[in-house]
Amino acid sequence: MIKASKIHHRGEDRLKLEFSYDQSLIRQIKQIAGATWSATHKSWHVPFTDSVLKEVKKLFPEIELPAEKSEKSPIEDTKIPPGGTEIKSNPIKAFENKPDRIRIDVIGKKILVKMPKNDEDIRFLNTLKYSRWNKGQFLWEIPNYRGNLDLISDHFRSRNPEVVIHELFEVKTGDSVRTIGKSELLIIKTRTGRLRLIFGFNEGLIHKIRKYPFHYWDTKNKWWTIPSSEIYINELSSLANEAGMKVILEEEPIGDKGVKKITEFDVPNYRTCPSEMILKLKELRYSEKTVRVYSGMFEEFINYYYKFDLNKIDESQIISFLQYLVIDRKVSTSYQNQSINAIKFYYEKVLGGQRKFYFVERPRMERTLPTVLNQEEVISLFNSVTNIKHKCILMLAYSSGLRLGEIIRLRIKDIDYERRQIRVEQSKGKKDRYTKLSMKFVDELNKYFKEFSPKEFIFEGATRGEYSASSVQSIIKTAVRKAGIKKRTTMHTLRHTFATHSLENGVDLRYIQSMMGHEDSRTTEIYTHITTRGFDQIISPLDKLDI
Repeated sequence: MIKASKIHHRGEDRLKLEFSYDQSLIRQIKQIAGATWSATHKSWHVPFTDSVLKEVKKLFPEIELPAEKSEKSPIEDTKIPPGGTEIKSNPIKAFENKPDRIRIDVIGKKILVKMPKNDEDIRFLNTLKYSRWNKGQFLWEIPNYRGNLDLISDHFRSRNPEVVIHELFEVKTGDSVRTIGKSELLIIKTRTGRLRLIFGFNEGLIHKIRKYPFHYWDTKNKWWTIPSSEIYINELSSLANEAGMKVILEEEPIGDKGVKKITEFDVPNYRTCPSEMILKLKELRYSEKTVRVYSGMFEEFINYYYKFDLNKIDESQIISFLQYLVIDRKVSTSYQNQSINAIKFYYEKVLGGQRKFYFVERPRMERTLPTVLNQEEVISLFNSVTNIKHKCILMLAYSSGLRLGEIIRLRIKDIDYERRQIRVEQSKGKKDRYTKLSMKFVDELNKYFKEFSPKEFIFEGATRGEYSASSVQSIIKTAVRKAGIKKRTTMHTLRHTFATHSLENGVDLRYIQSMMGHEDSRTTEIYTHITTRGFDQIISPLDKLDI
């Protein structure tokens, strides 16, 4: 079922078409002249003209077309009378009865100016940065930057303008619209490990947020996001309370997980990744992991279009598939980026096609802070393991900061007892490096060697080859459950914990960067935002109160 509604988009009337994802419907809509996908409205829309409306009605006879009157989204003024009942009125409509008056509305981060046409006034407003004429509502919009309201008030002072500062503003969170007071700070923990911060203009909060790593101002939704951290929540809450603001802390609902990935049981004649693509990946010396990921991503793509010749799939179909990943599959930004890379690799590297930029906006990566265990949690993790091989695997990850793949590929010859170093060969980025060898780990390693007697690899499987990654993941999953650790803990968590604890023990950041194998020092600097070193010297303002 398609729901049709009239919208005013980019200066013209359009017919918005909303429906559950359906590839056949999309193909029909694309036949209509002027059909466009809107990322803002998250829907397709077509020109609102008589000829197009007739064509839409012909393609979809059951559709109910809207009336001729255009839909408006007037800005609403929210006022709370003494009785406490919320009354919503439209300040712009109320002003229409006074054509000679000047009204200035301050709503959140915008200043709205409604005035009679005057060339001198227009020239003045154009001197204010980012001012613009809103022809849909017949008013001027100016950013509520510091000083702008004073300048505008001074300019119109002789004509006694009506100035209204709205204490509430509306913001869309998920499928609902929330009303937030200027004296409120809404903190939402998102499912992607970020904090969404919604509040009226507050210079102190903004200054603090800008100091956090990976902070981001969402210009579309008008909110800040930062990596999720209890430390950040406490700091911002304390700052907000000092400013007399109410703090509201919420968690984002789980919502729909999306449809499952296509498997060989879902489509007839399931196609595997072309052998020429796998050979090309190996020829260009991509890692085994990248070969596995790219081939899996490309398999999903070609089986989405299982009825089509692989080499005849066009650009519009590629874009539709990428939209399907986001809308229906609800994949992560990382998964979406990898899928784009896999598709581009085949058509550009394997087929030798010209490099293309598909007109799909690359998703912004959600940067988060890594989870780190404290010392007590690390001790309980080790104590929960009785198998000496399993214990050595966990101890090695924590004592040397190795990745899971580096641990299972580590050979006996890579251990340098005399120099107390571990040599890591051809790891991520095809680089070699050295990292620290702990003497406590050596004691446990000698016990392990006596019991298991490995021949080549430090940790060998049943067939004397590399130990499997899935087995290592199972080991830490079991150990975490037995230790009663509530944090989401993986082998990579032990690597992050190694770096953070090393920093807290006074190890120079440059040495940590070298041992971790980070090419960019900014990657290592993230641990400075996790460490608790120095926090014991910070006194909360609450502790200073005589209560």
